[in-house]
Amino acid sequence: MADVRDVTYELLRAHDLTTIFGNPGSNELPFLAGMPEDFRYVLGLHEGAVLAMADGYALARGGPALVNLHAAAGTGNALGALTNSVHSHSPLVITAGQQVRSTIGQEVMLANVDAAALPKPLVKWSCEPACAQDVPRSISNAIHIATLPAKGPVYVSVPYDDWAQEAPAEARHLLARRTGTAGSLSEAQLAELAEALDGAERPVLVLGPEIDAERANGDAVRLADRLGAPVWIAPSASRCPFPTRHRSFRGVLPAAVQGVTDALREHDLIVVVGAPVFRYHQFVPGEYLPAGARLVHLTSDPGEAARAPVGEALVGDVKDALSRLADAVTPGLRPQLPPLPQHPAAGSAGDRLHPEELFALLREHAPKDAVYVKESTATTGAFWAQADLSEPGSYFFPASGGLGFGLPAAVGAQLAHARRQVIGLIGDGSANYGITALWTAARYRIPVIVVILKNGSYGALRWFSKVLDAGEVPGMDVPGIDFTQIARGYGVEATAVRTGAEFTAALTEALDADGPVLIEAETELTEP
Repeated sequence: MADVRDVTYELLRAHDLTTIFGNPGSNELPFLAGMPEDFRYVLGLHEGAVLAMADGYALARGGPALVNLHAAAGTGNALGALTNSVHSHSPLVITAGQQVRSTIGQEVMLANVDAAALPKPLVKWSCEPACAQDVPRSISNAIHIATLPAKGPVYVSVPYDDWAQEAPAEARHLLARRTGTAGSLSEAQLAELAEALDGAERPVLVLGPEIDAERANGDAVRLADRLGAPVWIAPSASRCPFPTRHRSFRGVLPAAVQGVTDALREHDLIVVVGAPVFRYHQFVPGEYLPAGARLVHLTSDPGEAARAPVGEALVGDVKDALSRLADAVTPGLRPQLPPLPQHPAAGSAGDRLHPEELFALLREHAPKDAVYVKESTATTGAFWAQADLSEPGSYFFPASGGLGFGLPAAVGAQLAHARRQVIGLIGDGSANYGITALWTAARYRIPVIVVILKNGSYGALRWFSKVLDAGEVPGMDVPGIDFTQIARGYGVEATAVRTGAEFTAALTEALDADGPVLIEAETELTEP
């Protein structure tokens, strides 16, 4: 009879969870000892970076990722990164080692007291199995919950003496179990929505990250083309689900009530697909909708549907709904939208690179299917002004706004991509939160390119202090950091640049490298 550990590895293998992201402690050793040869352990030096690397890996591969954390301390270190995973609907299966089962109540050292409660409310589901024999079923449960709509992170705490216990014979049934969604719009719901879109004078689509996650980008383009409607990206979106040079593309909605209303003021029907309604940030109150406008929300997430402050919601399979809706609407009812104007000229900043110039150079010299992981919040407007994203899965952004996602997520995304170049665009303020991921990139020869946009400041916070009329605020500057020296210390090739010509040369060299490269670019301070 197999033990709990062996059955669990079989279960993970059956779900293609053979890459483990972790930083082990004593509680995790009984599970990791003698790990099967077809499994890969990716070591990170801090659990925040570990979880963010797994997040980037899951987003890029379009499937779940396995994370192994160390008891309560390791879980606590990862919680900041976990806030992003919740809102990006990343299917992370997080396991944590627990002390020997009989000692937990004594609160001995490294006991995770009330382990299932620790990661809440950030995880979709969490548990500590009631007995060793229930460990395989609990992990199977976790995998299915993480990957069913709406996807999200889950957490299982396992006492380390459980792994050697005999597994129940019934555990073999877990290896063949599969779950999936079957929910779709009824014919009546589809007909009513198609009729509303046909009858609207000025419909508009607001698209969210779920479209990109489900690879429904082509259906979104087809619907926009048949409607002749403009397309906005939902505010605070963690992905870009629509080609940015398509004639319908209008950019990313501002993350404020009044900003959304102003942007959508000319429209009488707003259809939001695959995004919450809405994830606001800066508090600029106003009316939730333009006068006389109707909003219809399509999502797979019942929670998103329930908490929206306005509109009608339909919960079901977003890809199926988009595909059928594109077939159902009547094409040609509105004139074709004109092509987008050329990208604006990217001015030079003199002795430093202007962010728009850097992004324009990336558009010109990086591969057309490059994947961008962006955590330089002060340069958001500059990026979208110069972006030319046409492939699904080309853009990832921290969904909760908490820093530390970008650099490790770029490493994880590149680990998932053998054929696409991943480029991390990381602010010098946020880079320090996940800087240890550079060691992992060097250790495993992961050929990610990390561009540090160095302006010596928390630029987005400076802008926000103006929005809040906060006046002078301490802690806005982070001068004196040499990222090239830090990168070399971790084993990553690095160079510093100040001009467009220097950046182009450094990027060209990085694209030919067979390992990770960091480019520190001195940039002008801009506003989002």
